[in-house]
Amino acid sequence: MTGRARVFASDINTDYIIASRRKRESLDPQVLRRYLFEELDPDFAASIEPGDLLVAGKNFGCGSAMEVAVTAVAGAGIPAVLAPSFARTYYRNAVNNGLLPVVCDTRAIHEGDRLTVLRDQGLAVRNETTGEAIAAAALPKIMWEIIEAGGLVPYFRRHGDFRV
Repeated sequence: MTGRARVFASDINTDYIIASRRKRESLDPQVLRRYLFEELDPDFAASIEPGDLLVAGKNFGCGSAMEVAVTAVAGAGIPAVLAPSFARTYYRNAVNNGLLPVVCDTRAIHEGDRLTVLRDQGLAVRNETTGEAIAAAALPKIMWEIIEAGGLVPYFRRHGDFRV
């Protein structure tokens, strides 16, 4: 997948991703996408293009375990989030909802860089703007299968159970 980097700092909590009051209004990802990162940048949601990639510092998705913090990102057409570390619940919610969490060093990625996430012998990121290759942590096979299915529910609909 290739997309434009949309860069945020470290310690982005779930209430920055989508304010918790918004989940009382709707759980529809197409509605929630309009409020993505509104607390940090009120114009951000309108600037998203399908395929954009979120890039952040450490501890992305910290705070509460709101699943809508993942569904709002995926609903905006963002297929992956790149960060050196994720809050555990955000990471699992991402996989369970078909959003790819990429654990990698993001310090050299800048707003607007063109990035390609590669799945060769594991996982890697190539910054097409600078030519830099960035190693990424591999995902277990089952997590890839869940993400490729579009999330845990579509995975179970397709397979009925975890394949061993």
